[in-house]
Amino acid sequence: MGSGTILLIIVGVVIAFGVIALMYGIGIYNRLVTLENRYENAFSQIEVQLQRRYDLIPNLVETAKGYMKHERETLEAVISARNQALGSLKAAAEHPGAAGAMADLASAEKGLSGVLGRLFAVAEAYPDLKANQNMMQLTEELTATENKVSFARQHYNDSVTEYNTYRESFPPVVFASMFGHTMNAELLQFDSAAIAEAPSVSFD
Repeated sequence: MGSGTILLIIVGVVIAFGVIALMYGIGIYNRLVTLENRYENAFSQIEVQLQRRYDLIPNLVETAKGYMKHERETLEAVISARNQALGSLKAAAEHPGAAGAMADLASAEKGLSGVLGRLFAVAEAYPDLKANQNMMQLTEELTATENKVSFARQHYNDSVTEYNTYRESFPPVVFASMFGHTMNAELLQFDSAAIAEAPSVSFD
């Protein structure tokens, strides 16, 4: 076997390994993109449900305002917290999975749930408000929305965990930064007790 033939074999082997490595890298890139799109889509479902929640709150406050004329501070606090949470949601929707955005949204949601809890607690002193049909309907809608938020958040967190696990595994971890996937996505953690506080109040 001549030296020329040996050289051709070596070149052929190198090319073959190069093609295999390229195809493997493409597979890793596609998988990272798929998992990233999956958790971003999952966050969009959280966005839909939280937006629904925020849309209900002004109606809730307007209904309560007719009965709670001396609770202006509480009502204004609810609207302020709602607006802050809405702003945090919009920022998070622009950067799903970003640590700062997720932390800000979780903090804003905790604040909103806290003031909603105070509103419902104060409403206990207003029997006519508790018996108001619109108030009861809004409360039921908030409860249903809260359940949907919980399911959507669980799906998002599961998707984020799958993405992070794959990104940190070998060999994807070697290629991830090269493909622009430099950071893990952040889970969205709510204070479950605080979030559940408002919708759990009964107006029967």
